[in-house]
Parts: sequence; C-alpha cells; structure tokens
Amino acid sequence: MSAPRPDVPLRVVAVTYSPGAALEGFVESLAEATKRPVEVVLADNGSTDGVPERAAARHPHVRLLRTGGNVGYGAAVNAGMAGLTEGYAVVANPDVRFDPGSVDELLAVAARWPRAATVGPAIRTPEGELYPSARDLPRLSTGAGHALLGWAWPGNPWTARYRREREAPRERPAGWLSGSCLLVDVAAFWSVGGFDPGYFMYFEDVDLAERLSRRGWLHVYAPSAVVEHEGGHATRRQPHRMQRVHHTSALRYLSGHYPLRRHAPLRLALRAGLGGRMLVSYVSGRVAAGARFQRRAEGVGRAARRLGRG
Repeated sequence: MSAPRPDVPLRVVAVTYSPGAALEGFVESLAEATKRPVEVVLADNGSTDGVPERAAARHPHVRLLRTGGNVGYGAAVNAGMAGLTEGYAVVANPDVRFDPGSVDELLAVAARWPRAATVGPAIRTPEGELYPSARDLPRLSTGAGHALLGWAWPGNPWTARYRREREAPRERPAGWLSGSCLLVDVAAFWSVGGFDPGYFMYFEDVDLAERLSRRGWLHVYAPSAVVEHEGGHATRRQPHRMQRVHHTSALRYLSGHYPLRRHAPLRLALRAGLGGRMLVSYVSGRVAAGARFQRRAEGVGRAARRLGRG
C-alpha cells in the first residue's frame, strides 16, 4: 500500500456502550499519538450515560454514529468503517490511552510490512503488565490446554505456546492480534467483508485474522508502539452474561473448524467442555479471570527497539 497522505484525517473507530470517564482520556491521548489529523467515529451501541454525546459536542473531530441498538462489537466496527475504501484506520476500545507517537509508530511499521492487514501495539495494563496481545491462532490442542489449565497453572506449555509469552518482545508476524487496538488496512479489511457480525463479542478479532491469513495477509506485532488498556468494563457490569458470550463465541469459532457430519462427536465434546467451564466461571472468579500474565511491561517500547525488528 502507498504511504497515507498526511493531510487526510486518519479515521479512529471506537465502539461505545456507556463508556464512562475513560472516553475523554481516549480522545485526549490521540492528540499526541499522531501528527496526522484524525476523525474519531464513536459507533454507539445504545449508551445511556450521555458520555459519547458530550464527547462529540466537545470535540469537533469526534462524530457520534448511532448503530440503532446493541448490535455487537464487530457489527458496530463495520458501521464505523463504512465509507472507507482505502488507506488505514485505527480500531480501538474507548478505554485505551495512546502513548505519545504510538499511532505514527504503527503507521511506520505498516510501511515496512506491505502485506500487513493489521498492526497491533504492545498493550500495557494500568498495573504495568504486558498483555499477551499477539498470539498464535487457537487450535484444538492449545485451545483446550489453555482453557482448562490456564486459570490454575498459568505457565503451562499450552498457554505459553498459544500466547508466546516466553519470547522477548519483537516486531514479528502473529496469528492474530487483540482487537482492543489495531491499525487496519482498509482494503484488506473489506476484502473479507470486515468483522463477522455473527460474533456478538469476543473472537471476532481471531476470526478476522484467520480469514485474512487465508488470503495471504499478515498480522504484525509492533511493540515499539505502546498503548494502555484498562479493560473489563463490560465484564464488570454483566459478568455472567459476558462469560456466556465469551464461551459461546469460543464454541462458534472452534466448531467452525469441524463442520462435517463425522465431526459431530467432537463438536458435542467442545460444547460440553466449554459449557462446563462457563458454569464453573459463574461461581469462581479465578476461573473467570483466566491465566495471569507472565511479564512486566516497563520499557517495552524501548526494549523492542534495542532488540531490533524481525
């Protein structure tokens, strides 16, 4: 892809659902994240806190787009991306804060990887943990090991392999990147129809990455760009519903790899296993939280630049 024109606003799409005070930090942090002009589209799924409306009124470059109800994350992103046919866009959760220069660094990495459909930054939690956001695509063995053992044994080999936590941060292709913050090649995004709206929430980023990979596109982890993500807003408000949605999406994704009649026993086993884990997560916060992270994030952007890009 040719370099984006610096005078054309870069679209930043965020899906909002009563985002609270975090949204103002999201919008304000963009001012130092890029030297390019930006247009922020808030694809709103039925907020009731008035925050998206106030952000749009306060900031001329912020536009409120009502989706018509809680249509789900992927469908809302697709609505926010509508009208774009080329160039790049940023898709990010409204509780993300961008480090200075982070968006420009994502664009610089994309220029080095012309087959990159998505580029994802290092994601730091407010506690300073490096979230494992650049993972391999989940398969039956690693997915089952991670789901069943990750909460009790975070360092198990299946979780470590899936999340690639034992590697030093470096610029590299990944199986998929967390949808909480992505630079997206717009033409690549629409070449596969964007996000699958069949995923209400969770796994839509995994599914998108796999469909793009089948067409020869790459997903590049760029730890030289850093953002902070608070996370967990929807889970804290509706923990049981979000656990149900998460496990349902996991079942949809994994079952889709085994669609034939002869795979019916395997699909049944997946349904039983994920259903059982979901019920346990209702009563066990430890199971619901999943595997702990294995690395600290201090200086991750500097570390990645020292280690070089591969």
